Amino acid sequence: MDRTTSGWINGFLGVVIFSGSLPATRVAVADFHPLFLTGARAAIAGLLAILLLAAFREKRPVRTDLLPLAVVALGVVVGFPLLTALALEHVTAAHSIVFVGLLPLATALFGVFRGGDRPKPAFWLFSCLGSALVAGFALKDGLTTSPTGDMLMLAAILACGLGYAEGARLSRRLGGWQVISWALVLSLPVMVALALATVPPTLETAGGPAWLGLAYVSVFSMLVGFVFWYRGLALGGIAGVGQLQLLQPFLGLALAATLLGEAVSPAMLAVTLAVILCVAGAKRFAR
Repeated sequence: MDRTTSGWINGFLGVVIFSGSLPATRVAVADFHPLFLTGARAAIAGLLAILLLAAFREKRPVRTDLLPLAVVALGVVVGFPLLTALALEHVTAAHSIVFVGLLPLATALFGVFRGGDRPKPAFWLFSCLGSALVAGFALKDGLTTSPTGDMLMLAAILACGLGYAEGARLSRRLGGWQVISWALVLSLPVMVALALATVPPTLETAGGPAWLGLAYVSVFSMLVGFVFWYRGLALGGIAGVGQLQLLQPFLGLALAATLLGEAVSPAMLAVTLAVILCVAGAKRFAR
């Protein structure tokens, strides 16, 4: 199997795992405060990362890696989880998932600035078209039912795109799971403190679905998904493989409808199917 194909396969597996993140977060914030959820998920994943790094006796990052790892941590360990958790207090999981369609464009842009990617002009046409379809749907009723939720989701997308691109750049040298593991370890003291400071008084009365949501975002969204995702970006190219995120709304909407019983309109499905076609076009011209 060639390097590019392996990258796209790994990237797709990462997207499949990430597609459950927003529905799981939506379930978790029903019983947990967004600040506690952000701290707890990162703390749990960080402890697991320490075990992984110790088991494989990984060498510590060099001094010059600390700033890029901090950018990764701020983008995908703190920024995206916190901002999406806050947004999901204002919008549904189905609505927030549609914004994920903007993430490939953000990742591609940061990939050019930070990762050295140089896609062909036609790539940008398909990428922008896919993002425009998603944005057009989100804005079809004005600013949507919650401008606050929408602004939080847009901020989350920018933070995540930067974290993805920076992590993929580091993964070419350190390895995919090592990058997310060291980023989690770097942020662990702050995340543990945040979790302890925001423990809700109703912790004992939290329902089973909320605990399952916390478990999913801690283990899969925060750690396992990145093992595949960063490897995919590093092997197949940040801009190109990043377009697979256009498939994430389709998978996420299916989960939101199946697990949460949220309404998925024909317009949502039409937009999602249209952006899938954009993925095929972007892949062809990614390099």
